[in-house]
Amino acid sequence: MQRQELEAYLSQYLDVARFRDYSPNGLQVEGRAYVDRIATGVTASVELLASAIDSGADAIIVHHGYFWRGDDARIVGMRRRRIAMLIEANVNLFAFHLPLDAHAQVGNNATLAAHLGFQVHGQFGDQNIGYYGEITSAPTLSELAERVERRLERKPLVVGDESRLVRRIAWCTGAAQSYIEEAVALGVDAFLTGEASEQTVHVARETGIAFISAGHHATERYGIHALGGHLAREFGLEHRFIDVPNPV
Repeated sequence: MQRQELEAYLSQYLDVARFRDYSPNGLQVEGRAYVDRIATGVTASVELLASAIDSGADAIIVHHGYFWRGDDARIVGMRRRRIAMLIEANVNLFAFHLPLDAHAQVGNNATLAAHLGFQVHGQFGDQNIGYYGEITSAPTLSELAERVERRLERKPLVVGDESRLVRRIAWCTGAAQSYIEEAVALGVDAFLTGEASEQTVHVARETGIAFISAGHHATERYGIHALGGHLAREFGLEHRFIDVPNPV
């Protein structure tokens, strides 16, 4: 398909215009005009770029791209190496941040819910990127932590009474630890996100909400993978998901 056709479809499908974001959503580095093979991954690191280029990808689609608000605008050092790789290979780079967090079908939070067995009841947080719902099996916090570790292949940080039952839960992938007080206001039993800050533990202890930090990268692998699969089915594109391990 034509790059412009892919760009227009992604913008409409992910409802990009709805979001106020910290980096540009959509095409970030222009490559060849025709796209037959796509590679997806969480972050546009050199390792991911090299693997995608070696696999013959015409376009790379990621959750974490470039040109973040407040970044040094100069194209030097690490940024130069990354952008030079794309330009020299004539490969397109697309990135979708908040639109991919929020999307109801292929979004990070929707796909994490499916992966962990959460039922979605609604959305919350800035621009409604967080989700809340329930776990019908009502596991203990310890059992839920074991499920997270098994399915995300990463041992989570857990704060709270491990014997308490968790039925109502809120979650937001990535670095959404600041949403914990909004989760408390929802009246849920637990809040799950990717990262934790020093104050997050105190909020959990003092409000009584259970807290799970399951890894920024680990919680955000499923949305971009699902988006690539959707594009492959919709347009007959060849898709490869590239997972570059990250302990954070």
